[in-house]
Amino acid sequence: MAKTKPVYAFEEADSKKRMLLGGKGAGLSEMTRLKLPVPPGFTITTEVCNKYYENNRKLPKDVMPLVMKNIEKIEKKTGKKWNSTKNPLLVSVRSGAAISMPGMMDTILNLGLNEKTVEGLASQTKNPRFAWDSYRRFIQLFGKVVFGVNDEKFDHVLDSAKDKQKVKDDSQLNVESLKQIVSEYKKICEKHTNRKFPDSPNEQLGLAIEAVFKSWMGERAIVYREKNNITKDIANGTAVNVVTMVFGNMGDDSATGVVFTRNGHNGKKEIEGEYLINAQGEDVVAGVRTGKNVSLLKKEMPKSYKELSNACAKLEKHFREPQDIEFTIEQGKFYLLQTRTAKMSAGALIKTSVDMVKEKLIDKNKALARIPAQQLEALLHRTMDESKVKNHKQLAKGIAASPGAASGIAVFDVKKAIELGEAGKKIILIRKETKPEDVPAFFSSEGVLTSLGGKSSHAAIVSRGMGKPCIVGCSELKINYDNNTCNANGITVKEGETITIDGSAGIVLIGEVPTVEPKVTKDFEQILGWAQKTKALGIRANADTPEAAKLAREFGAQGIGLCRTERMFNASDRIGLFVDMIMAENIEERSKVLKKLGELQKSDFIQILKAMEGYEVTIRLLDPPLHEFLPNPEELAEKIHKLEQSKDTKELEKAKVVLKRARELAEVNPMMGHRGVRVGITYPEIYEMQIRAVFEALVELTKKKVKAHPQIMIPQISSIAELNHIKKIYDKIKKEVETKNKMKLTINFGTMIEVVRAALTADELATTAEFFSFGTNDLTQGTFSFSREDVEGKFLPEYMEKELLERSPFQSIDVNGVGNLIEIGIANGRGVRKNMEVGICGEHGGDPSSIKFCHKAGLSYVSASPHRIPIAIVAAAQAAIENPKRK
Repeated sequence: MAKTKPVYAFEEADSKKRMLLGGKGAGLSEMTRLKLPVPPGFTITTEVCNKYYENNRKLPKDVMPLVMKNIEKIEKKTGKKWNSTKNPLLVSVRSGAAISMPGMMDTILNLGLNEKTVEGLASQTKNPRFAWDSYRRFIQLFGKVVFGVNDEKFDHVLDSAKDKQKVKDDSQLNVESLKQIVSEYKKICEKHTNRKFPDSPNEQLGLAIEAVFKSWMGERAIVYREKNNITKDIANGTAVNVVTMVFGNMGDDSATGVVFTRNGHNGKKEIEGEYLINAQGEDVVAGVRTGKNVSLLKKEMPKSYKELSNACAKLEKHFREPQDIEFTIEQGKFYLLQTRTAKMSAGALIKTSVDMVKEKLIDKNKALARIPAQQLEALLHRTMDESKVKNHKQLAKGIAASPGAASGIAVFDVKKAIELGEAGKKIILIRKETKPEDVPAFFSSEGVLTSLGGKSSHAAIVSRGMGKPCIVGCSELKINYDNNTCNANGITVKEGETITIDGSAGIVLIGEVPTVEPKVTKDFEQILGWAQKTKALGIRANADTPEAAKLAREFGAQGIGLCRTERMFNASDRIGLFVDMIMAENIEERSKVLKKLGELQKSDFIQILKAMEGYEVTIRLLDPPLHEFLPNPEELAEKIHKLEQSKDTKELEKAKVVLKRARELAEVNPMMGHRGVRVGITYPEIYEMQIRAVFEALVELTKKKVKAHPQIMIPQISSIAELNHIKKIYDKIKKEVETKNKMKLTINFGTMIEVVRAALTADELATTAEFFSFGTNDLTQGTFSFSREDVEGKFLPEYMEKELLERSPFQSIDVNGVGNLIEIGIANGRGVRKNMEVGICGEHGGDPSSIKFCHKAGLSYVSASPHRIPIAIVAAAQAAIENPKRK
């Protein structure tokens, strides 16, 4: 195998090596190979990034000499000279990981400028204003990225200069103002660092390269990787791309822009994006100025528009994916600075997949494989109830940037947004514009609203990638950070007041607007249809109500893998009865209450089985400990204290009895205590009631010729003795109901495998159990000895930060531990019953990477919540495409 080099010129690199070159470097080298107009440059590989960290955050000694050799190559190609006072060569320094992480890492433009080269640039271009504008941009970016200076310090100087000159836009500042700004910016950097601002382009370049590598381990990049499950096998380090500067800010014949080859919002086949005349790329991406629609470029610069249109067509055809393209026009000459697979909304991904199959650009397998299954959930989010919108005042209208409706309290501060979001509050983050360092707040927010920026701004692209509703460029919204308010159209919104945003229409409304269930489009149905035919895994739903069962079936579920009977007891007309059952002092009293509960359960089972007619419905008998249905002892004690003061003797005595029972039932570790089958053994009448209700429901439905297929599942089994004990109850009731109704009834009897011992002794359990379902939530807790409620809030995030765990085992199956137990359980179970049905019903059933494991392990099905059914269907199809052979 050929040895890799630390540095590659674009024309030398193999663009297939994305892990080595990063996505941006691979794209630049491929565009160079396609003879598209790319400025000369080179890529420092991700391997150098990793060596930088291994070397205690120092560049390997051989890197800078190789960098300077490549600078010499650029000099020959461009005719420009490094550190020249006549024809200076300037470069941009950009990050680029193997997978696109928009705005998560750092970029520096105009590097190579100093007090001498700025004059050279001014005389060479005959445009001093442009030269000094480039210089002030360089110092600001360098100060922020390399020295960590707060952007607001620079913004304050810039705003003061505009006020002093009485102009609105940066582009209207004159040379004298820009020279003054440069001087002030340098003072800010020097005060921050206690050192002179570096004038040597060599030193600037070395510091900039290190800064890009440092940004790989910056907070926003780490958070983005964690939230998007970007592990080391997906992207390990960032590359650095050093590219010859081309300038979009050289006058009215220059421009910069960002376009998508297809509409990133709805997937239509049209070039969508924005550009700015006389500006640099950062202006568009940061949303500092709201760009013009790219269709206007056709009139303003027809030649460049034609070149852009041709490049879009060529790149999309070549990569067979919609592209996100950055371009610059320097005095009429067109350049491409980046191409990458476009980040799109879930709806756009669906539409482009179907359209590109029709266009014969891709096949059905590629159409399915290219969709990030997790993102599909955005299509299933609620939208505003149009009939209720008229009851709410419209605050403002902006640019619809990411679809879906969201309500929450207005929050203007990023740190506060994170705190409130993590505390469970629903918030809408409101900012003038967002910057990459604001991303942690996006995860905590229901939606994002900005007053500046366009569809290509940071807020728009990041929100769209996350599936969060977003509105940008809401220019009529005046935001005041000092008093945490915003106002538009005579209405003021204070922090903490509720607003609703519609990211599909760009509308902001006052108050909480009711929402409605989403509608599945024909394109979405097409994708799900292809996926259903491709997948090998069955997809069932976790559903406890007839409504949830109907919704899951509409979304494509083929059965119910988990119907939690305890959820039925929580309804307002049942919880009182269930508490009465717990409080009963003897079996006679308890049996009376259970008879009433049995009728209610039978009614529920009839409706759910009817909703899933023709498919299996796995009904889990009571699992939680009984004390969970009683009030909290501490709250009860407080209530008793108040009742003693009010002298309400009747209520007081009642509360004291409940408190006594709650204390009797309380446990030190309920997860491992008196729950599941253990309750069924000590209170057999509870399981008898539930089993009878299932059989009687089947009798009624059979008489009505409804094809119902219930299955009874016993939770928390750890031994064959426990399972056989409950099987005797099952057999007794089955015989009684069959005799009474003179009919044969088939209800499979199985067990959950959520106790480690059960997985290890699955061969014994399979002598009685007709099916297994792995309860991966509890199995994960038991395998790791983690209490989920405790670890997630205390040390699990730190474990992931310190790379002790790549991701939460409660989010994706821990393949080496929990996965191994599942494989042992499957092998042992099917060793006794060859074609035994085996599924999973934990939350992992809706996680794409867990579904891939389940496919490879040979499970019969996965079960997920109704809104995650389409995710599971597509992920199962992707697993089948990736691994056609399974166990």
